[in-house]
Amino acid sequence: MATKKMYESFSKSLIDEVHRWRAMKQTGVSLRYMMEFGSRPTQRNLLISAQFLHKELPTRIARRAIELETLPYGLSEKPAVLKVRDWYLDSFRDLTSFPEIRDTNDELEFSQMIKMIKVRHNNVVPMMALGVQQLKKGLDPKIYYEGLDEIQQFLDRFYLSRIGIRMLIGQHVALHDPNPPPDCIGYIHTKMSPVEVARNASEDARAICLREYGSAPDIDIYGDPNFTFPYVPTHLHMMVFELVKNSLRAVQEQFMDSDKVAPPVRIIVADGVEDVTIKVSDEGGGIPRSGLPRIFTYLYSTAKNPLDEQSDLGTSNVATMAGYGYGLPISRLYARYFGGNLQIISMEGYGTDAYLHLSRLGDSQEQLP
Repeated sequence: MATKKMYESFSKSLIDEVHRWRAMKQTGVSLRYMMEFGSRPTQRNLLISAQFLHKELPTRIARRAIELETLPYGLSEKPAVLKVRDWYLDSFRDLTSFPEIRDTNDELEFSQMIKMIKVRHNNVVPMMALGVQQLKKGLDPKIYYEGLDEIQQFLDRFYLSRIGIRMLIGQHVALHDPNPPPDCIGYIHTKMSPVEVARNASEDARAICLREYGSAPDIDIYGDPNFTFPYVPTHLHMMVFELVKNSLRAVQEQFMDSDKVAPPVRIIVADGVEDVTIKVSDEGGGIPRSGLPRIFTYLYSTAKNPLDEQSDLGTSNVATMAGYGYGLPISRLYARYFGGNLQIISMEGYGTDAYLHLSRLGDSQEQLP
C-alpha cells in the first residue's frame, strides 16, 4: 500500500510535520503586489521574501503531499505517482529543516535550495500524466470518462498549486539577477506585448507541425503590436503555443489529403478595459459536441500518447503535437492562476475558436486550491 510505503520511507516525525503544516493557511499574492514588491529588490526585501517563502512553501507542499496519498481507484499506488510524492516529501523536508533566515547569507543559501527544489519538480506534470496512463490501462473506458471526477478535480488543484509554487520560487530567484532585462521584474514583464509573445509562440508551434507533417498552415496575427500590459511572458507563451499547436494539427489533418490549400490559423489580440483577450481560430473541422466536455479532462486525447513510446520518461524533452492529454486543462489553469480563463467554442464540420482571457488589472490574488 502507498500509505504503508510512505511510513516506511519517511520517518513518523516527518509525516506528523506534514499534517501539521497542511492545516496552516495559505497566503495568496497578486501579480500587482509581486511587481511592486519586486521593483525594489533590496537585501531587506529579499530577506522578507525568503522569510515569507520559508513559511508559505511548506504549507502548500504539505497539502499536495497528503492529497497524493489519498487518491481514488488506486492512483496513489501507481509507481509514477509514488515518485512524485517522494519529490514533494523531500522538498518539504528540505524546507522545514532549513534554519531560520536571519541575514543575507541565509537568504542566499535559501535561494539556492529553492532553486534546486524547482529543478527537482521539473518533470512532475509528465510524471503525473504517466501515473494517469498507468491507471487508465487497468480501467474500463466507461469509468475513466464518466466516473473520474474526483481525480480530475484533484489534478486541477494539484497542477494549479504547482504553478503557484513555481511562480513564487522563480520570482524570488529571478530578483537576484544583477542585470535584469529591460522592464522585467523577476518573471513579470511590465510592458509585455501580447502580439509579440503570440508571434513567438505560434512560430514555435509551427516549427513542430513542420517537423511532424512536413508542412504547416500559415498563421495570421491581428492586433496592435505596440500594445503592452504587465504579465508573465512564459505563461502566455505556453498557453498560446498549446492553442496554436492544437489548431495547426486539426487543420493539417483535415486538409492533408485535400486538393485545397489549408486555411490559415488566425490569432486576434484585443485589449479591453478589464481583460486582454486572445482568440485562436481555425478551420480544422471542429470538435463534436459530445466531445467538448472531455477536452479539459486529463484523460482525453485524440492522438497516441508519446509516453507509451518512451521507456524512460526522463529522457525526452522534445515537444510533440499531441498526446499527453493535459495541454488544454493546464493552459486553462495558467489563465485562471492570475484571474483569467480559457474557453473553447467549436462548430463541428467547420472549426474551433479558443478564447484566452487574461486579467489586465493584475490585482486578483493567486487562485489557491
